[in-house]
Amino acid sequence: MSALAIRFGTLHTNAGEPLHNGVLTIENGRVAAIGDSVPDGARAIEAAALVPGLINCHAHFEASGETQTQSVFVLTTPTQRAYVCADNARKALHAGVTSVRDLGSTENLSIDLRDAIAAGTAEGPTIVAAGRAICMTGGHGWFIGRQADGPWDVRKAVREQRMGGADCIKFIATGGVLTKGAVPGIDQLSEEELRAGIAEAHVHGMHCAAHAIGTNGIKNAIRAGIDSIEHGHLIDAEGIALMVERGTRLVPTLSAIDRIVSAGPGAGMPDFVLRKANEIAVNAYENLRAARAAGVKFAGGSDAGTPFNLHEDYWREFELMVSELGMSPREALRVATADAADLIGLERGRLQAGAVADVLVLDADIDSDARPLRAPRLVFKAGEIAFERD
Repeated sequence: MSALAIRFGTLHTNAGEPLHNGVLTIENGRVAAIGDSVPDGARAIEAAALVPGLINCHAHFEASGETQTQSVFVLTTPTQRAYVCADNARKALHAGVTSVRDLGSTENLSIDLRDAIAAGTAEGPTIVAAGRAICMTGGHGWFIGRQADGPWDVRKAVREQRMGGADCIKFIATGGVLTKGAVPGIDQLSEEELRAGIAEAHVHGMHCAAHAIGTNGIKNAIRAGIDSIEHGHLIDAEGIALMVERGTRLVPTLSAIDRIVSAGPGAGMPDFVLRKANEIAVNAYENLRAARAAGVKFAGGSDAGTPFNLHEDYWREFELMVSELGMSPREALRVATADAADLIGLERGRLQAGAVADVLVLDADIDSDARPLRAPRLVFKAGEIAFERD
């Protein structure tokens, strides 16, 4: 295959300062070179700006932003949800999300989808899949969970996910918004249970994420050795200090709360969902800003699939990191690409010679305006055009 050369106005490499007025060349699925001229024989196109493909570290492909999330899983069949998974994966890729970590699905759906995409029989991002989330009996997300009680049962649950083909493990450390009867501020899996499960996963080289909204549950997970805290909305100063000390990543999922609160009463959500989301939202942004100011490392993730939170709208998470957490567009881009890749163990998120060519072609640079990410003109995945906007 002949090389493709992209003349760019601005290139955000995430491997240093942005470059200007150059040429990025793609060959055999990778960035062949970044220079000043188009190589002989290469096909050339023009781009105002280039950025790495986006990486969403927290998504659920089985859900599509429905108002009654729990009912989606209870009232549909695995076959029906498999079709939904495939459709959402395609939508995410076309919107510029070239890699995703799916943090909880029923059956083996996210694992099977990962393999189908890798084999070329389905269209979508590169997927890192957790399989079933591990929760206490009747805990948050039980409908996509493997319910486990006690350290040895949690270890067994980890081994089961590994046997099923999971890349990583997700634990439920506190209650959550979308499960009836689950209180976000109350602990669920104990520190002892989390410690056992995390140790088991780490033995097998699997990284671990913890759904953790409540203050004490966040600290339980950090002390137990978790690699990332998902949500973290009620984190306190002690939890922040622990995250900085341990180097634990924080995936803030700002869109998950924002979309529910913005939709408001009358949008069709259960009353308990709206009530819990509004209670969390009171201090969530303030707590997350304090974490960023203290030096906690963030990684991008939106919890796509939750009410009104679509897989193709990852740009909302990017814009919320700018508007609500005070990040510059350049910092938010790094968090949603290179930092996200580092967390989930992918060699993605940076554009330099030899890198996998996951590239977005934008109509304008993001430094002064984040909106170009809403509609990429071209999406390259491993050097191939995955989507071209009319």
